[in-house]
Amino acid sequence: QVQLVESGGGLVQTGGSLRLSCAASGRTFSNYVMEWFRQAPGKEREFVAAISWSGGRTWYADSVKGRFTISRDNAKNTVYLQMNSLQPEDTAVYYCAAGTIVAGSPHGMDYWGKGTLVTVSS
Repeated sequence: QVQLVESGGGLVQTGGSLRLSCAASGRTFSNYVMEWFRQAPGKEREFVAAISWSGGRTWYADSVKGRFTISRDNAKNTVYLQMNSLQPEDTAVYYCAAGTIVAGSPHGMDYWGKGTLVTVSS
């Protein structure tokens, strides 16, 4: 089992920045691909970003490419999502997830956090 706890969400104005963190405990963190997803009210959960076991490779949804950066610190069992130039359409609950392969889909992930709310005001 892997337990994931997100933090860092909040209210920010358009154009602002936030840094989300996801702390993991349980099984060996470095064995897992880590991904961020988000779910806006009334919408399906969607892929945001992924990072490989070592952190050497990253993947992004087109909607956040160039604005968001995913990173991880395996020594701290933590994955981060730096979000810049935030827009109202980025408003959502953000979830981190762990899996054994790069899925880019909620269906491919094995463990989930409970989420942290990001609200971007216009």
